[in-house]
Amino acid sequence: MTVPPPVAKPGSATIATIADEVGVSVTTVSKVLNGRADVAPETRARVEESLERHRYRRRANRQSTTAQQIDLVFHEFDTAWAMEIIKGVETVTASAKVDIVLSQLDGAHSPSQQWLDTVYGRRPLGVLLVLCHLAQAQQRQLQRQRIPFVVIDTDSATSASVPTVGSNNWNGGLLAARHLLELGHRRIAVISGPEDVLCSRARVAGFRSAHDEAGVPVDPQLVRYGNFAAHSGNDHGLELLQRPDRPTAIFAGSDIQAMGVMRAARQLGLDVPRDLSVVGYDNLPVATWIGPALTTVNQPLRDMAGTATRMLLDLARGEELATSRIDLVTELIVRESTAPLSGVA
Repeated sequence: MTVPPPVAKPGSATIATIADEVGVSVTTVSKVLNGRADVAPETRARVEESLERHRYRRRANRQSTTAQQIDLVFHEFDTAWAMEIIKGVETVTASAKVDIVLSQLDGAHSPSQQWLDTVYGRRPLGVLLVLCHLAQAQQRQLQRQRIPFVVIDTDSATSASVPTVGSNNWNGGLLAARHLLELGHRRIAVISGPEDVLCSRARVAGFRSAHDEAGVPVDPQLVRYGNFAAHSGNDHGLELLQRPDRPTAIFAGSDIQAMGVMRAARQLGLDVPRDLSVVGYDNLPVATWIGPALTTVNQPLRDMAGTATRMLLDLARGEELATSRIDLVTELIVRESTAPLSGVA
């Protein structure tokens, strides 16, 4: 039976040590460390396993003349929402004289190996991931490269070791539903984002909790999951509002989605807020300009992005974070798209 070599002390292994143990050249180990694609998958896996066993970490070797930049990656671009994140990041990077490299994953919630290889080639100060995450193996790869990462508005439950900045989505759902219940509405629908995304489920959980505290049951037929786009709000809105027992209020998963709901109401000849109350989520600048102005839950997107960027730059400087998880406060912004249920004083 072959017994694997004893594990070296963290940081004591060299590339030569790894190469000798795996039975490959130093060049091959170097290629794996640098994310080069020209290594056979089986060989890459054996090298990765050895690197992990030795807890190998690349020695810091950043030159002061190297371009200072961070990678900002979205699972996909949603113009208005993404722009708020970008502005929050840019506020911090501009003063730090750090550039931003922008990319998106075409709707995927985890990047490909090809994307990681490209990041290795750039050697950024760090990576910001928006509504997406790294698999554990990918996290280890970045850690070996000494490239820190921070997640903004995580799409899934994350380990306590992964620095994350978000907002209190459960409370946002609670506030939205509580507001509509206090206005006398009892048939309230919710259209959230994808069911496999953490913030979508958290908002619906808060929505349900508001009903529980008011003693009002939630009709399962009025709970919908889609995505955060306008067409999702429009499609679900048309279905809900053509029911014989239609809802008198709808809580949407985003301001953009809420605009789709309001369009569905207009298509069916319903007036907002006289016939239908609508609450959005995010408090994007456009929410104040649509007619009627949208009641919404303020999610401090720029603050979330700025906080995450400062955390990332601290990590890049080798500083320890005081906490790895920050959830900023959400609050209800009441405007013109909600009103008491007809006949309710």
